[in-house]
Amino acid sequence: MTEHDPSDADPVPRQAGDLTHPGGMRARRVFPYDQLPNLDPFVVFERFSIEPTQGFDTHPHRGFEIVSYMLDGAMAHEDSMGHASTARPGDGMRITTGSGMQHSEMPGNDEACSGLQLWVNLPRAKKDIEPSYQEASSEDLPVSETEGATVTTVVGEGSPLDLQTDVEYHVVTVTDAWEWEVPDGWNGFVFVVAGEGRIGDEPMEPADFITVENGGSVTIETDTEVRFAAIAGNPHHEPIRQRGPYVL
Repeated sequence: MTEHDPSDADPVPRQAGDLTHPGGMRARRVFPYDQLPNLDPFVVFERFSIEPTQGFDTHPHRGFEIVSYMLDGAMAHEDSMGHASTARPGDGMRITTGSGMQHSEMPGNDEACSGLQLWVNLPRAKKDIEPSYQEASSEDLPVSETEGATVTTVVGEGSPLDLQTDVEYHVVTVTDAWEWEVPDGWNGFVFVVAGEGRIGDEPMEPADFITVENGGSVTIETDTEVRFAAIAGNPHHEPIRQRGPYVL
């Protein structure tokens, strides 16, 4: 991976990898994968799909935070902290796994579902904090309109979802062009959910992604419509040691 400077040529998109979880749940994974192990402070990012007969039964986590954003269908969440809820399109949730918790993610109301899931590393000094859960409906998440783009902020200014790491997380629909400024020193990426667009002369299609390291700016354009996630965070500059459901 190379650092991105605003004066550099636009990065070349890469395609997320296909992954099948135990139980048959499918995912398009950006990282950790062969071409991109991690992107500090991020541990995992993928688009997941769960059929009505599938699901992630009760399983443990510790040492990081989870942000889930629903795209289609319904997902039922239950955890060892006593929370139970069903997330629908446009809803978000945050789990701070901290010193350890358990949860399940199952299709809600026997509906297939898909969404985006991000794991954010906890800094070493906060690995053992008390676990917690927070949810936000689509009505809770701020939406801004710019010329040619609609921006939903999942994490960041105006969103009720808060993390232990400085992160900005947007889901953006562009019908013309949108410029994204990644703060100096931060690492980020764009992942295409639907539609087609381009960065510079490079075309982008569903499951394509680009990374931006150490800050910079990118402009996404389209002649039709493209929807994507744009996520950036302040790195911890600490090793990311993932062991299955734990980040040590």
